[in-house]
Amino acid sequence: MPHFKLIDKIDQNTISPKASINYLKECIYIAIGGNHNLKLCNVVRKIGMALSDFEHSGVKVRSVSRFFSTPCFPAGAGPDFVNAAVSINWNGDGDSLLQCLHALEDRYGRERTQRWGQRTLDLDVIGAGTTVLPDLERFSRWRDLTPDRQRVETPDQLIMPHPRMQDRAFVLVPLADIAGDWCHPVSGVTVRQMVAALPPSDVEAVRPL
Repeated sequence: MPHFKLIDKIDQNTISPKASINYLKECIYIAIGGNHNLKLCNVVRKIGMALSDFEHSGVKVRSVSRFFSTPCFPAGAGPDFVNAAVSINWNGDGDSLLQCLHALEDRYGRERTQRWGQRTLDLDVIGAGTTVLPDLERFSRWRDLTPDRQRVETPDQLIMPHPRMQDRAFVLVPLADIAGDWCHPVSGVTVRQMVAALPPSDVEAVRPL
């Protein structure tokens, strides 16, 4: 698992949860994926439909990465995934963005019956500028969870940046397509550097469609 040193005085880059998304002028980055069907073309079609629905939900899409085929995570949990990354603008706070994304997932049949189970549509907030939510202490707790606790614990609020992003090629490789120079607000490491720190086999398994 890649490990990066924390930036000193990160609290200078942290703003309150309520003010966060309203305050920022930078892009918000979203990971999008699904593995509901053995045929990748059907998954791609559903993700494309969901992206079209973003605008109707008040989400302004700025850019979209290529689509990638990625091994299912965790292994054995279903068919391979289709993953992409999206940059957006949002005129609300973090909680309302999370609610909007959950509503979109529900519209496409997402059922949260199993942690890391098969998903028709998966939308995760990855990061936004220099924002750390809800604060550095709680972000660090979720980032440092042991693998066994990650399988059973789910946060009840938005944690940003995504506490697992630095470990996941299926998030970082698509994100590098549209935001390779974006810096993690806690580690100070760019997306490209995080990709380079991953095992080469993990990166090679993320294949553009």
